[in-house]
Amino acid sequence: MKLQKYILPILAYFILTSCNTIALESYDIVIQNGQIIDLVTGKITNQDLYIRDGKIAKIESSGGEGRFKADKIIDASATYILPGFWDNHTHFRGGDSLISENKNLLPLFLANGITTVRDAGGDLTSSVMQWKKEIAAGSLDGPTIYTSGPKIDGPDGTWAGSLEVVTDEDITKALDSLESLQTDFVKLYDSRISGEAYLKTLKETDKRGLITSGHMPFTVTLKETVDAGIDAVEHLYYIMKGCSAVETEVTQMLKNKEIGFWEAMPLLMEGYQTSTAQNTFSLLKNKNVYVVPTLHIGKNLSYLDEVNHKDDPYLKYMGKGIIKSYKGRIKGALNASEKARKDRKELDRFFGTLTKSLNDAGVKLLAGSDSGAYNSYTYPGISLHKELQAMVQIGMTPLEALRTSAYNGAHYLKKDKAYGTIALGKQADLVLLDANPLEDIKNTQRINTVIQSSKIYNKEQLTTMLKSLIK
Repeated sequence: MKLQKYILPILAYFILTSCNTIALESYDIVIQNGQIIDLVTGKITNQDLYIRDGKIAKIESSGGEGRFKADKIIDASATYILPGFWDNHTHFRGGDSLISENKNLLPLFLANGITTVRDAGGDLTSSVMQWKKEIAAGSLDGPTIYTSGPKIDGPDGTWAGSLEVVTDEDITKALDSLESLQTDFVKLYDSRISGEAYLKTLKETDKRGLITSGHMPFTVTLKETVDAGIDAVEHLYYIMKGCSAVETEVTQMLKNKEIGFWEAMPLLMEGYQTSTAQNTFSLLKNKNVYVVPTLHIGKNLSYLDEVNHKDDPYLKYMGKGIIKSYKGRIKGALNASEKARKDRKELDRFFGTLTKSLNDAGVKLLAGSDSGAYNSYTYPGISLHKELQAMVQIGMTPLEALRTSAYNGAHYLKKDKAYGTIALGKQADLVLLDANPLEDIKNTQRINTVIQSSKIYNKEQLTTMLKSLIK
């Protein structure tokens, strides 16, 4: 009886402690006391995030006494947490001699809180596909890459590696090739492609259920392009064309080869008509077509004749080959006529107003930097933050600008079930900021920590990463 008196309490103790051990949940990362920003509503809530296997497994209000085990606990007090930024228009390109220089740019994105990029066409497809695999496997530091692979254009297109299409057979072969490569979307370019081949390509991609983006040959109208099924329009030249009351006449002049692309610009801008523009905005909105304004690079290139970039802080991260590739646009800007320079700057100002009008009309925008070789002084990483600032400068709210990055980017590529917001089951791609970006959009650069799935990059690691890239 005396033995039984001691055994029963001991058994009860072991049963209770065993149950507690079994109930203890395990996580890879727990982020406590963070200010979570809802990109839909703009609401900020104090919450704890629990991450397991690279995904958000639980979200709770901060201050609870839940018991758990975690490999890493991050005290996010006084930080603001967003989905990792998306740069929705970048380029990896320049030929075999620039493969290593392009690869060296990958950490620049992470150091700027960018966990995903959309590569809008280049000539390094095999390398980009390999980087994608290595990044996904965790063996290479860099953002998740969604790529179009080579662009589709006409014969002797401007960019090396483009797929040339003229006939229906060419279109079939090009799309078969891209599907075989398992690219994430189809990018069309306008340097040599005919209007007929362009529209046929769009219609065929639509039949196949492929996502598209692109420029637009000026020998077709914007409505024809939208009706053919384009999903995103890169840059504002083509939107402006669809907002002009003289689009039909200018299109015919281009078909007759009476004028060229740049000669058409002032005619279209002068012909801008509010009623035409509103009809175009409604068409874009109703057809769910996204627009990529690329305001920052537009200003960069418009003022190459005035601004000396030799002391740019990010120039030191660029390889010699990439810097050399900048010379073409610089030479073009310096050799341009006075009228051409004036027209370019006027166009830049007009595009700011057009972007605000698009946003006010409910057209979905995508923040993209257009960074990469040949695009002079538009640096990977930091240029996305400059793009967000440009959006706010023309009158968008910080919340509206922030939505154009991860939120709209995920929806455009149909990845919104896994990305774009901080929610249960979504990928744990996060950026922790030391200040509130809703109060000042420049605070997107106040990066404290970047989390990509289960990998953590703290401020010290990000600084070290940048220093290692200095050329």
